[in-house]
Amino acid sequence: MLQELRIKNLALLKSMLLELPDRAGGLVVLTGETGAGKSIILQALHLLIGGRGSSSWIRSDCPSAEVEAFFVLADHQQETLTFLQDHGLDSGMECLVRRVLSAKGRSRIFINDRAVTTRLAAELAESLLSIAGQHDHQQLLQARKHLDFLDSYGELWPQRQSFSRLFREWQQLSGTLRDLQEKEQDKEQRRDFLGYQLKEINEIAPVSGEDERLAKERDLLKASSTLAYLAGDSLQLLRAKVLEPLATIRKNMENAAGLDSEVGELAERIISSCFEIEDLETSLGRYRAGLPTDHARLEEIADRLAKLKGLQRKYGQGLDSVIAYAGHAEQELAGLADLENDIADLELSLEKTSTKALLAATELSQDRKTSAAKLEKAMQKELASLQFPQAVFKVSLRCPEGMGMEGIQPSGRDQVEFLFSANPGEPVKPLAKVVSGGELSRLMLAMKCILARRDHVDTVIFDEVDAGIGGQAAEAVAAKISELATHHQVLCITHLPQIAAYAQTHYLVEKGVENGRTITSIRLLEKDERVRELARMLGGESPSRQTLALARELADKQAGRQ
Repeated sequence: MLQELRIKNLALLKSMLLELPDRAGGLVVLTGETGAGKSIILQALHLLIGGRGSSSWIRSDCPSAEVEAFFVLADHQQETLTFLQDHGLDSGMECLVRRVLSAKGRSRIFINDRAVTTRLAAELAESLLSIAGQHDHQQLLQARKHLDFLDSYGELWPQRQSFSRLFREWQQLSGTLRDLQEKEQDKEQRRDFLGYQLKEINEIAPVSGEDERLAKERDLLKASSTLAYLAGDSLQLLRAKVLEPLATIRKNMENAAGLDSEVGELAERIISSCFEIEDLETSLGRYRAGLPTDHARLEEIADRLAKLKGLQRKYGQGLDSVIAYAGHAEQELAGLADLENDIADLELSLEKTSTKALLAATELSQDRKTSAAKLEKAMQKELASLQFPQAVFKVSLRCPEGMGMEGIQPSGRDQVEFLFSANPGEPVKPLAKVVSGGELSRLMLAMKCILARRDHVDTVIFDEVDAGIGGQAAEAVAAKISELATHHQVLCITHLPQIAAYAQTHYLVEKGVENGRTITSIRLLEKDERVRELARMLGGESPSRQTLALARELADKQAGRQ
């Protein structure tokens, strides 16, 4: 149940605190002149339930706008409590929802001071409050929404979701089977093609990195003559000019070290270098002797590289890609060999799933027929109490003619449409073709009252529920809302004095000027103030004595009924 609603810097609202009674049930009304700012309050509530926000809604010259609602949960709202616990948002029996709009365009939403997504907030809001506004009225005119209303009334959503899971499984299996059947149609052609590709790759038998090694070998062969000349010339010079004096140099330095210990370290270095030079001469000789001389090998390398390049052009850049392609081709060939078995297994799985889905769809359809009959009776009763004593409300259910899965949707077999006739003797027709604005308001009110008894939402909010109605119909609507308020917390934004008179709590929304700026404010009305506001709603800003007396009589009359 909603306990407090705070709004700060939203549109013309500078700051507002709406404190609601902490008792279960009770009607709270908000009244005021057209344009006073009542819609801002509804706008704030839509922000809390995950609706889209805009920085243009922020009061000018303010960095941000903020909306906060404090709910106290009841024991029967176990589903809501479990939802909060599952998402790490629980805070006992309390729930604080806060939305912040930034002038920079950012929007954040918090549940019990933990940041959440708007989608999560919208899921939670479905179990906290129900808002019936102009948008909901229009939904009642859309036949595609009627199935949702019926399933909500019949509490069939778990069944519907269970069927949807089976339907999605059936769709997935059907798609996979189609793909396999297409493969089956050109299996032999595909098998020959893959076999040819594998044979070509396997005959050449590429090895990872082989092309790089062959390229290096080719480059070495091309340069072998030049390398042999350079190495031979260097070897001749080493032997003729360097190696012959080395023995004399070593002997001289050994003698010098024997005569002067100070030259010992230098002698060791020179002697070591002499040995190093001799070793270099040996290594250079081995290098020259090992240079490739088989120039016929160049043709072999060129032929091999050409074959490897051909594979890469066909099957992927790099030999690793070619080798991987061959692996995939082998797997696909093996899969083609088992294709018939796979198709048979998949057909069996599809048959089992479609059977389960059809049984679930049939059971859901039967339950919908039962719920539709009950909804018709419930709506007839509600409409009678709303000054439609001879109105007829019907639920039309249509199913695909075939008994298979063709024509079935994720929601089931059924197409649902509400039909209505307000006048005796006139045939029922789709709502969009027959209802007026006032009739639509009463139809939505009747539907909301019925659904409110089925769900676990404690707070119901009505906006524009009085559109297009007056006289006895207004009295009936007021009585119906008052009846709903005996077991739900009901907030109603209204222009009808008949509805406002039923309120246990009455707030007035006003527009004024403060420090040269227009602001919207809200205040709780005392008994005498309520009478004056009812008189204004009955007769305008300057009500007569008779109008004031009528307003007082209306307030006293409704107070006596409560």
